[in-house]
Amino acid sequence: MTSANKDPILVVVQLTGGNDYMNTVIPFEDSLYYDNRTTVGIPQEEVLSIGQGLGLNPALTAVKDLFDEGKVAVINGIGYPGPNRSHFRSMDIWHTCEPEKVGTEGWLGRAIRDLDPQAENVLTGVNFGRGLPRAMALTGVPVASVAVLETYGVLTGIPNQNERTQALDLFSRMYSPIMGTGPVMDYLGSTGLDALKGADILKTVPGQYQTNVEYNDSIIGRNLQGIAKVLTANLGTRIFYTQQPGYDTHANQGPVHSTLLVHLSQAISDFYADLREHDASDNVLIYLFSEFGRRVKDNGSGTDHGAGGLALAIGDPVKGGIYSEFPSLSPEDLEEGDLKYNIDFRGVYGTMAEKWLGLDASSIVGGKFEQLDFV
Repeated sequence: MTSANKDPILVVVQLTGGNDYMNTVIPFEDSLYYDNRTTVGIPQEEVLSIGQGLGLNPALTAVKDLFDEGKVAVINGIGYPGPNRSHFRSMDIWHTCEPEKVGTEGWLGRAIRDLDPQAENVLTGVNFGRGLPRAMALTGVPVASVAVLETYGVLTGIPNQNERTQALDLFSRMYSPIMGTGPVMDYLGSTGLDALKGADILKTVPGQYQTNVEYNDSIIGRNLQGIAKVLTANLGTRIFYTQQPGYDTHANQGPVHSTLLVHLSQAISDFYADLREHDASDNVLIYLFSEFGRRVKDNGSGTDHGAGGLALAIGDPVKGGIYSEFPSLSPEDLEEGDLKYNIDFRGVYGTMAEKWLGLDASSIVGGKFEQLDFV
């Protein structure tokens, strides 16, 4: 657990588009991998071996270094029953923990609510990126969503607080005839003023931040540096969220996937070094996931939407190693040509909710699921 005076912090990184699990953690000792990956297979001699016949993509050298330090948990075969291969529906399922019906409550929204039931801190949850991920949306739960920290604000051109409040009120009334006064309006109404408060606090952050780490200039690098700025300002934020887009590799997968993983690996390494420099790494758990893996067989230049995927947990609190089994590649074990999942993602979320954040897992993931021991 964390040192006594520091609250545990969770940083969630979404790899958007369906990250190719089999080319991220590679079963390079299994000949079926090379039979199926005639175009996009990673040559055996390039793979960064991590044991159990598995290895990391050669683009992940910085993550491999952290793995060797015992800071990375590789969670194999993560998924859910009846996998959905639509980006939007599958991501929805991961965000709301509802595979059977369309959920309205984000799992992290519930976690933020349970961490701060009176919504005393408008910055308990912060998202870096445009819009608000479904995972964090829950009526009555304030979440700051930041595109670029340096220019962040809501109606910031209006310096007077009262005028800004009036403008925001007008804005919400303009929209209510179209949308009615349902949950979306309640959400806008209750969170609008919180957003103003959050923006005013976050505007002070960049001026306080200094680092010797030079982040790589990529979307994920910039977003993780933004998170580091807020995290090291000690504003009481407990849950951060961001994403790295581009993982829908139907074509030209080789170079595209490699570049994404280089950016990701370097950004994670820079972020971790930055936290270490600020004596802030001991209470931060970084969790990476994607909405699904890709098909076992490549399509000649890339891979199509699949099932069974990969999650990674990284950081000082993590008990490093390989968790859950890599799904079988044997044709009779596949589900419609895809990897079968071995661990329900709700059990992995539950592990973090309970063993890391100290919350009741079942209220966050909607039931009891097998947990793992990576934290």
